[in-house]
Amino acid sequence: MKIAGALTAAGLCLGMGLISAAGAASTYPDRPVRLVVPFPAGGATDLMARALAQGLGEKLGQSVVVENRGGAGGAIGAEAVANAAPDGYTLLYSTMGVLTINPTLYAKLRYDPQKSFAPIAMTNLTANLLVVNPALQVNSVAELAELARKMPGELTFSSSGSGTTSHLSGEMFKSTAGVDIRHIPYKGTSGAINDFMAGRISMMIDTSSNFVEQVKQGKVKALGVTSRQRLAALPDVPAISESPGFESFEVSLWSGVLAPAGTPRPIIDRLNADIKSVMLAPQMVERMAGYGIQTTYSTPEAFAERIRADTQKWARIIEASGARAD
Repeated sequence: MKIAGALTAAGLCLGMGLISAAGAASTYPDRPVRLVVPFPAGGATDLMARALAQGLGEKLGQSVVVENRGGAGGAIGAEAVANAAPDGYTLLYSTMGVLTINPTLYAKLRYDPQKSFAPIAMTNLTANLLVVNPALQVNSVAELAELARKMPGELTFSSSGSGTTSHLSGEMFKSTAGVDIRHIPYKGTSGAINDFMAGRISMMIDTSSNFVEQVKQGKVKALGVTSRQRLAALPDVPAISESPGFESFEVSLWSGVLAPAGTPRPIIDRLNADIKSVMLAPQMVERMAGYGIQTTYSTPEAFAERIRADTQKWARIIEASGARAD
């Protein structure tokens, strides 16, 4: 009888928990939602997050407030969300690097990308752009590789920090071309871009949206895109994989929204449906295309699988490059 009573009590507790979760989901959201961007304001990630926040807030009927919490390659902001209440009121707008590069790059990461979060949906796809200073007398990926072979260790490329996609893209270029180009890491994108634009750095391979306008204005020269497809914003710039010897070269970047693990599935489904509506709206597609960014959508399950697969891919690249967190 005591065992039966204990089981009955446990069942009642479980039932109350399910009812409580269902009740919370049915009234969601009844207050503003916080969207944490794990990088400083002003970059491409912040741009994409704020565009989403505006549209998502209209769908939810509540404000979606963007909170920038930069540091440690996005790990600080991600950790804050991982430790937040799983109620749908604190969300993470994450880049690929935070979820698939950091696990290998940082020895003591205080969140598990595949266990600490409930993926909701991917939102954007973009690529890095290989750009060189106009003073560098090269007009193609092949000419850049040939120049680097003639000047081993003399050319430089900057990045927003060791282990970032801008750094690893550069390492992939070096490995594919079989050349020696010095890596100059910075603590953030702005410093890396500023020195490149000032002519103190030979080249960069960084987020395309950071350079679309400069390329159109002739301030920098674009030699290639890291994705397989050309960018709608720069249709005359070839994919790096179109160059002989670089057929396997590809770096496709993505971003998306996640909640803390344990967030009720009805809330995940509500957010997923609203994000789909926002990201696939013609005005959003057109707006992001102007920055060289593609809008997208995925189910939570497809997003989780992309995180798993890309974590394995980047682990191999990081180990081969010897990259470590700053």
